[in-house]
Amino acid sequence: MFLNPDLHCHSTVSDGWLTPAEVVRRAAANGVDLLALTDHDEVGGIDEAGAAARECGIALVPGVEISVTFRDETIHVVGLGIDHRNVRLLDGLAQVRSGREQRAQAMSDALDAVGLHGVLDGARRFARNPALVGRAHFARHIVASGLMPDVATVFRYYLARGKPGFVPHVWARIDDAVGWIRAAGGVAVIAHPGRYRLSASDMEALFDSFTAGGGEALEVVSGAHAESDVLRFASVARRRGLLASRASDFHGSGESPVDLGRCDPLPPDLVPVWSRLGAIVPSAGSHP
Repeated sequence: MFLNPDLHCHSTVSDGWLTPAEVVRRAAANGVDLLALTDHDEVGGIDEAGAAARECGIALVPGVEISVTFRDETIHVVGLGIDHRNVRLLDGLAQVRSGREQRAQAMSDALDAVGLHGVLDGARRFARNPALVGRAHFARHIVASGLMPDVATVFRYYLARGKPGFVPHVWARIDDAVGWIRAAGGVAVIAHPGRYRLSASDMEALFDSFTAGGGEALEVVSGAHAESDVLRFASVARRRGLLASRASDFHGSGESPVDLGRCDPLPPDLVPVWSRLGAIVPSAGSHP
């Protein structure tokens, strides 16, 4: 059994600070046994991460985090154990990414209107992947410009829902995201449910839609979760018979509340999602 799994983190392929290889090396140094790289709507870092995992002697599960819109809230669905070359998955991710450039321009225009000028060009300098300029890149530019002390403060004043730079966007449907993950042989996981501003009834409807489409797991322990969230969603996992995941949601040192591999353990009575996963380290040049 893997003793220190971390099944949700990000690299420079989306909005993380470290390259895929650097993420793996940091995870290995922190004692992670099983790692999933789950970049937003993108699988371009998995081969690099796989090569680094072989060098470091840790197991890697290919993953992705798909942006979903549910009742006007952005929800994230993690796919674990995916075939990252599956055509249906790749086509779906391309659809999700296609609206990001327009959203980034709209965010920049909105921030310009409140006196923050040239932020899109600045955000692009923080995005290694030009197809994935997101709110984190805007926030990092604003911090680097000396206008705000940290990324969390930027989100609170400018980028969260209801703030000047927030631009609503319609992402994938939840049944589509789960379907793409399942088509690629993966297990679908609701990421950090404690972050979503949904009523109790809407949260139940989210789980209903997720499981109806074949979703199987829930991130019970997350870097974004307080102890009360862990207790709440452990109860949901028990009641609904969902597998439980454990993850840091690491983006970078100093920006993420929990480092790779440093999450609390799962409650011992839950069935861990890694019991369903093979430890897959893909070969860079191989094809299924």
